[in-house]
Amino acid sequence: MEKKTEQYDVVIIGGGAAGLTAGIYCGRAKLKTLLLEKSLVGGLATYTNEIENYPGFPEGTTGTDLMGLFHKQAKKFGVDFKMTDVKSVSVSEDIKVVETFRVRYECKVIIIASGGKPRITGAANEDKFLYDKGISFCATCDAAANTGKTVMVVGSGDAAIEEGMFLTKFADKVIVSVMHDHGKMDCNEIAKTQALENPKMEFMWNTMVSSFEGEERLDSVVLKNLKLNELQNIKVDSCFLFIGYTPNTEILSGIVEMNQNGYVLVNEKMETNIPGVFAAGDVCDKFLKQVATAVGDGAIAGYGAEKYISECETYEHQILNQGKPSIVYLWNATDPSCRELLPMIEAFEQSHPDVRVTKVDVYKSPGLAGRLGIDSVPSIVYLDDGKVQRVITEAISDDILNALTN
Repeated sequence: MEKKTEQYDVVIIGGGAAGLTAGIYCGRAKLKTLLLEKSLVGGLATYTNEIENYPGFPEGTTGTDLMGLFHKQAKKFGVDFKMTDVKSVSVSEDIKVVETFRVRYECKVIIIASGGKPRITGAANEDKFLYDKGISFCATCDAAANTGKTVMVVGSGDAAIEEGMFLTKFADKVIVSVMHDHGKMDCNEIAKTQALENPKMEFMWNTMVSSFEGEERLDSVVLKNLKLNELQNIKVDSCFLFIGYTPNTEILSGIVEMNQNGYVLVNEKMETNIPGVFAAGDVCDKFLKQVATAVGDGAIAGYGAEKYISECETYEHQILNQGKPSIVYLWNATDPSCRELLPMIEAFEQSHPDVRVTKVDVYKSPGLAGRLGIDSVPSIVYLDDGKVQRVITEAISDDILNALTN
């Protein structure tokens, strides 16, 4: 079956907080934007019953309600939504391609916001209680809902122990299942000492989860002692899993740079190593994975997409000038020497209407300088036949400008 082809300015892969925010920014910039989400718009945040740390909601909110507002706002700005899985991505050309089962989407920019998924134990009945039925992955999100209760934490890394200590501010008891021998953990020594001294924390050494039990909601966790091979049923109100996280980057292998754990590497502008490909949210290698940080990432990526497309259009239509003579003045508005040359450039532009003159402020549009291979200002670049013919970085004068076109 031949696939249908559709064109967009921006295709966003993933409909969580980062993807939705990027969509809002792109839609508001009047970019034709498509968001692809394979399961549930809103991502993992929709499984959180209470969110009390997102700014602007002093009474708190639910993940479903908050993501519903994000979704509504993105649609208001004209973002298209398709509920489908991405099968492949191609970024080798200026026109990038995102393919689903039935459609081939061509675009100028891809924003990867595919998020990730917490690692689970694989124990019996686990799927039955995930997210809103007793098994959680975010103490910051769900701690308040466990005030006065007994909870279990599975894991002994930094995240498990630090989140476990945070839970003691709310829960009456925090039981920690550790697969190592007594006193051995994977966290840093400071956290380990503080946790062992915390009167609300109890440790079950040499254990791993055998099964999760309960009717409609989790009410106990069965632990298996790895040395004695014995099972112990522990009554709990909730269980928090902190045994790692897996980014949804399988289809991106070999396409964008990632770290050894599969997280996409980006700079402060959410740019990947491929021009026109951005990443945002939990799919990135980052310090804190929360809705608030995902929103910031998405805003940067959306803004970056707008700038990238704008710079591409300037380069194609103005700088290359259909192969006709073109002069580019690269300057920085904050540099006095650049400002001093500006009247001369403008006078040349008025006296040579047959030559396209483009002024590029590298502070605002660094991408254009990069495309031209310029790393210092002020600079003059002369193009003809769609190619750079000469670069001038010193002693820029009327005589030199006039000589370029004679």
